[in-house]
Formats: sequence, structure tokens, C-alpha cells
Amino acid sequence: MNAAVWLGAAVFFTFGAGPAFFSPDMQAVLGQKNYPYFSGAIAQVVLARYFRLNLVCAVIALAHLLAEWLYMGRPARKFSLGLLAGLLLLILIGGGALQPHLKTLHVRRYALNALPAARESAARSFRVWHALAQFLNVVMIGGLVIYVWRVTNPRDTLRFVSPVKFRG
Repeated sequence: MNAAVWLGAAVFFTFGAGPAFFSPDMQAVLGQKNYPYFSGAIAQVVLARYFRLNLVCAVIALAHLLAEWLYMGRPARKFSLGLLAGLLLLILIGGGALQPHLKTLHVRRYALNALPAARESAARSFRVWHALAQFLNVVMIGGLVIYVWRVTNPRDTLRFVSPVKFRG
């Protein structure tokens, strides 16, 4: 269930909620003057929560993998552990490094007391860092699809208990 919630949240934020912050509807709500800055600022607030949700789901997934190994006797699944470690690393890079940097660049991009050249430089830098963040997010969704597939289609059986013992 955790894997499904995690994947669903990632897909919803990336393809549903994320684009809504920069839609014509949001522009109509905020007004032409306020739209560029406030739509990005609102997106930054939601993005911080998105990374927290990802972190919680990753920790739950790691705890689930550990519990399977300890309590159910499943042998350690190196690929799943490596995949979860990679996803956790992407979350820490995105939430700990990219998101705060993007937030700073967003403020610099729309600073009223900054020179136009500095604002343009911040806007260019923001576009590059934002493209990197989007790429890492799509890679994370791909990894989550693989993880959900592995969780829903386990190959290995229990080490000590045969499933036949639980029938009729």
C-alpha cells in the first residue's frame, strides 16, 4: 500500500498539481501582476511538502523491507534495497539541495531591488536547475514504477514456511 501511495502521489504532483500552479486558471486567480511570483512561491511551499511525503514513504518502504527480512524470513533482496537507497538519495538531493536552491533563485528572479541583469541571470539559472529537478523527478517516478512492480510481484518465497501449510 505504501508503494502505491508513494507512486500515486509522485504521479499526481508531477502531472496534476504541479502544472496547475502555472495554468491560466491560476493566472486568473492571482491576477496578471501577482501571477509570476506568487504561483512559483505557492509551488515551492507544496514542493517542500511533496519531498516530506516522499521521505516518509521511503522510510516506510525501508522499514517494510527490513521487517520482511527479519520477521518473515525472506532473504535480503539486494536489487530492492539498492533501488530504495537510490530513491532515497534522489529525495535527499531534491529536497535538501535542489528545492532550497530553486527557492532562492525564485526570490532573486523577482526581486524588485535587483538589477535587470541579475534578475535575468537568476531566471536562466532557475530554468537550468528546474529542468534538472524535473529530470530527477521523472527518474524517481520510473524507479517507483519498478519498485511497485517488484512489491506486487514478489519472486522469492518464504524461507522457513511453505505456503502449502496454510491451505485448508
